[in-house]
Amino acid sequence: MKRSSILCAALALALGAAPFAARAAESLDDLLQSVKNARAEEQKANDARVAEFEKARDQQAKLLAEALKEREAADAHSTALSKQYDENELQITNLTNMLKQREGNLGEVFGVTKQVAGDVSSALHQSLISAQYPNRSDFLSELAGSKTLPSIAHLEQLWFEMQREMTETGRVARFKTKIVEPEGESHEAEVVRIGPFTAMSEGRYLSYKLDLGTLTVLARQPPSQFTKAAKTLQEAQSGYTRGIVDPARGVLMALYVERPNWIERVQRGEAVNYVIILVGVIGAVLAVWQFLYLIFVRMRVNQQLKTLDRPSTNNPLGRVLSAFRGDASRMEESAEVVELRISEAVLREVPLLERFQAFLRLAVAAGPLLGLIGTVVGMIITFQSITESGSSDPKLMAHGIGTAMIATVLGLGIAIPLLFANAFLATMSRQLVQILDEQSTGLLAETLEKRGA
Repeated sequence: MKRSSILCAALALALGAAPFAARAAESLDDLLQSVKNARAEEQKANDARVAEFEKARDQQAKLLAEALKEREAADAHSTALSKQYDENELQITNLTNMLKQREGNLGEVFGVTKQVAGDVSSALHQSLISAQYPNRSDFLSELAGSKTLPSIAHLEQLWFEMQREMTETGRVARFKTKIVEPEGESHEAEVVRIGPFTAMSEGRYLSYKLDLGTLTVLARQPPSQFTKAAKTLQEAQSGYTRGIVDPARGVLMALYVERPNWIERVQRGEAVNYVIILVGVIGAVLAVWQFLYLIFVRMRVNQQLKTLDRPSTNNPLGRVLSAFRGDASRMEESAEVVELRISEAVLREVPLLERFQAFLRLAVAAGPLLGLIGTVVGMIITFQSITESGSSDPKLMAHGIGTAMIATVLGLGIAIPLLFANAFLATMSRQLVQILDEQSTGLLAETLEKRGA
């Protein structure tokens, strides 16, 4: 019995019947039946797997057939497209040849039209008139880059834009548009345009910015006579008035307003400019002061000439006359002593009449010398800029040359007026001294005559 149990267990392990391995068969019949049942179950599972495999195989075969059918359809479509492409290519070639044959001279017209459209587009894009008629160059740019023949409408529009530009060039137009302030703010304002040359608004001149396509107010405006003319032109409703025209279409105006004024030129110079100005101011003040003094003295002397018998001490002539009249003790002196005393009285008045003339002569001589110093300083700055940059760029040398020239101008500017002022004052003082000499000589003769009597 034990032996049969061991044999059954071994047989179950050999057949792979695990569920029966733990159970001991009571007889060989039971064992045989168990083996049959296990084989039947395994056969059933195998049949199910085989059926599943066959079903999957049939499905794959169906998918393969569908894929082959789609490939064949795609190949057929590709062949049809290739054939149609070849036919279209041939048709395009034939049509192109036919177009060239039928174009004739129109091909040359097409090239000329594109060239003219390109040139006109560039001119209109830079024109000040585009501020009044914006975006008018877009069509011309498209026409210049087109690869098809222009239509009659395109040619008419090209002609219209060219004609409008020529017409507006000779007009003074008034329109409203947005202008940009120097601070960046924009607002709508009335603009007066003189052809493509000048634009102004609210008495201020405008410039046309190509990148923005707008009018901007110049950061620096020209002198008052220019702005006054602009304001007068804007206020005019009819008739004729004076206006400023920039033939360079804004370039000259932009360069003109960038020119520094005299204050800026002096500020850009060195300290010698301030020294020259100080000397000139002092000389001018002293010259004016002495001129007023001599005018006042001349008036008093003229009054004294009318009343020589009543000398007054408020003028040089009166003081010279009163030096001896009324003093009997001096009449007893010798003629030489009397002459010396009269000369002393005259010489006492000369310094006041000729004062400041020495300083004016010094300023006249020192002005050009100080200007020469400024010129030398400017040349030194110029050479330093050339040395530091290693090039002779005019913009780098402009500062030094400007310093040299403004110093020279200032030196001559104070020397020439002070030279004339000094000559005028010297003439006035000599006239007064001559009057004193004449009257003092007459006083001496009168004294001698009294003594002889």
